[in-house]
Amino acid sequence: MLIKFIVENWMSFHNQSSFSMIATREKQHRGRVPLLKKYKTNILPIAAIYGGNASGKTNFFKALNFVRELVVKGTQPDSLISVEPFLLDTKDSEQPTRFSFELLIDETIYEFSFAVTRKEILEEKLVQINSDSETILYNRRDGKPNFDVSLKKDQFLDFAFKGTRDNQLFLTNSVSQKVETFKPVYNWFKDSLVLVAPDSRFTPFEHFLDEEHPHYSLMNKSLSQLDTGIDHLGFQEIPINNITLPESVKTELQENVKEGMTIRMLDGYGKQRFVVTRKNGELIIKKLITYHPKLDGSEAAFEIHQESDGSRRVIDLLPAFLAISVESSKKVFVIDEVDRSLHSILTRQLLELYLESCSPDSRAQLLFTTHDVLLMDQQLLRRDEMWVTERNRQGISTLLSFSEFKDVRYDKDIRKSYLQGRLGGIPRILIGSTFNNKESTIPKRESN
Repeated sequence: MLIKFIVENWMSFHNQSSFSMIATREKQHRGRVPLLKKYKTNILPIAAIYGGNASGKTNFFKALNFVRELVVKGTQPDSLISVEPFLLDTKDSEQPTRFSFELLIDETIYEFSFAVTRKEILEEKLVQINSDSETILYNRRDGKPNFDVSLKKDQFLDFAFKGTRDNQLFLTNSVSQKVETFKPVYNWFKDSLVLVAPDSRFTPFEHFLDEEHPHYSLMNKSLSQLDTGIDHLGFQEIPINNITLPESVKTELQENVKEGMTIRMLDGYGKQRFVVTRKNGELIIKKLITYHPKLDGSEAAFEIHQESDGSRRVIDLLPAFLAISVESSKKVFVIDEVDRSLHSILTRQLLELYLESCSPDSRAQLLFTTHDVLLMDQQLLRRDEMWVTERNRQGISTLLSFSEFKDVRYDKDIRKSYLQGRLGGIPRILIGSTFNNKESTIPKRESN
């Protein structure tokens, strides 16, 4: 689980901004909030981030994605690090960007943080947080690892650190050197943290095609209930020569898809989705299709590109919502613009599907950005589960929870206050020469 995330000097986040999933004393929806008994702390299962265009919502998403890529994939020798500092201040554009995470992994909390420039990792620290104490497992500063006394006897750790390049995280290199000590933290970024971009069209849709998959029936049932017009999904086996792909790609598939392996792919135009497997030495390609009921009771097969953007978005997101709704799930899904191409009621149904599965024992989480104010409802979300990003006239983004506003009560129409500008995070539209030469800001903000 993600407990806390802090970012500084990243894109529009000039100053240190802190995002916390620790529950406040809010009483609403208490029964679905996970409890960490060992730490006597409640962690929220969901968070919605609102804000105007260019307010910083997607920059928040990109920060998480950058860290995940840096941890999991690492860097190439002598390559620059693709960090994006705040550029509207010459001084700060040359300063390091800082990230800090508090994570729950197997009922133990870790704090992982680092400072990075385009050229190098300046600082890196991993702390194990116990209920009554903290252990700094390592603290990378001034080119030294500074291991905890309990790890100093392991000489291989020193060897692994000496092989860590300046532009590489020690966490990443230690795992590549088969050090098991820090692997749970690496695996959290690799396996638990899942980021879904607005234009993502490449999710585990093959689950719709595998009748043996535990979610197969539920996914198809849910799809038909969400008013997409689709009765169920299926596939058609097609020869590889009938797919619009470069010959080099077809050759690569023949050479690299081994027995029992499954990969997903799109055609050359991004209109079709395929699952490629090899069984008994033969390359098998299945094309995803949808089935709609005909007036006479039979079925009509549709190509996936014939479906609406909304239906395709549901197909993309449904596996994610079902994955985090499983009782044993420990996934943390972060979805940028969850409402893209979806009707408000449909988006709410997906959120309710997940929230109904949440309990004090849950360990999955869902974070999403959205413009859909109809989801800004305290019957659906708690105040501490709703956040807002706002960018000031200097281009600096801030991140605030609605629970930080004193006048936002549990029985208040929070949507009305937001649209009136009392909570920030709405567009400042300047009406000037383009219209009637009168300059004003809509709507006017009231000070808190």
